[in-house]
Amino acid sequence: MIKGLAIATVWVLDQDRAKEFYTEKLGLEVRTDMTIGGDGGMRWLTVGAKDQPDVSLTLMVPGPPGLDPESAEAIRTLVAKGVIGGGVLRTDDVHGDYAALRAKGVEFLQEPQERPYGTEALFRDDSGNWFSFTQENQELDLDKSWS
Repeated sequence: MIKGLAIATVWVLDQDRAKEFYTEKLGLEVRTDMTIGGDGGMRWLTVGAKDQPDVSLTLMVPGPPGLDPESAEAIRTLVAKGVIGGGVLRTDDVHGDYAALRAKGVEFLQEPQERPYGTEALFRDDSGNWFSFTQENQELDLDKSWS
């Protein structure tokens, strides 16, 4: 049976640039960086949080072998347009980490705001994907706005 999430795909436009962004700006560690299938094969690049060794993000350029050219182009267009959400990244200090990441040049779409589930900021990666950056509450506070 399913035991949990191990790897999630984040579509990127350039793996070298994404590797630099996710490691040097966000502080994630490289888990795997290899080419599958020899010269001209698929690059398998994964990163993850040091304190969460069982979950990784694979930073994938849309293309073969998983995608036909038309689908790959559609995904590249959506990523570059900035409409794909990459997920939620947790923190214990959203205000302090927001300031530190901004100082490193991370583009934030929203500064930290109170939500029923915690305090959330939104940022974009170097390809255009947006992420929720959240310090979670212990319990939902339904008196706070969802917007």
